[in-house]
Amino acid sequence: MTRKYYLICLALIVACFVAAAILYPHLPSRVPTHWNIHGQVDHYSGRWWVLTIPPGMMFGMMGLMAAIPWLSPRRFEVEPFRSTYLYIMVVIVAFLAFVHAMMLWAAVSGHLDIPKAMMGGACLLIALLGNVMGKVRRNFYIGFRTPWTIADERVWNATHRLGAKTLVLGGLCGLILALAGAWPWLCLVSVLAGAFVPAIYSLVYYKQLERRGELT
Repeated sequence: MTRKYYLICLALIVACFVAAAILYPHLPSRVPTHWNIHGQVDHYSGRWWVLTIPPGMMFGMMGLMAAIPWLSPRRFEVEPFRSTYLYIMVVIVAFLAFVHAMMLWAAVSGHLDIPKAMMGGACLLIALLGNVMGKVRRNFYIGFRTPWTIADERVWNATHRLGAKTLVLGGLCGLILALAGAWPWLCLVSVLAGAFVPAIYSLVYYKQLERRGELT
């Protein structure tokens, strides 16, 4: 079961490298690798960059996610939600593959609204992560890791059930705004609101438990 998730990630990494290798002869000597909020290119790199760095980042992310279970202390392991944890790893690596694909497309065609595409992809990423956030159990690496969720498991679980809804809503609203051509800051506000509400809720709920003397 675990192997399947890692094989998907490896397939994405290999696909990105092969795509970059095939397109390499057709790439300009300097390719755009960063855009400002107005969609203007503000940084260029050698074409070797798109061949090596993005696949390397994807492989590094997979390696980091593979190491986290070993790094996790007792009572905060990722084992209770391993399948969800591995799903999150695949989603993140897939998003990095999407970013790489957009860079290659922009380098070859020169006709792509990168900020719109990237913001839309990021909003979809948040929605996909939010979809499983209610299954994430208390740990030090993934989720709404506020002082109050870490301190009490009931606060953690209640916060993540709420966060699952607000992240999906915020991500989908941001995606719709991005596709409609809205100002990127509006998309960002939508996503941040989806993350901010559960963080505040964790404090409020913790203090309620504290007043009632129900903290463990």
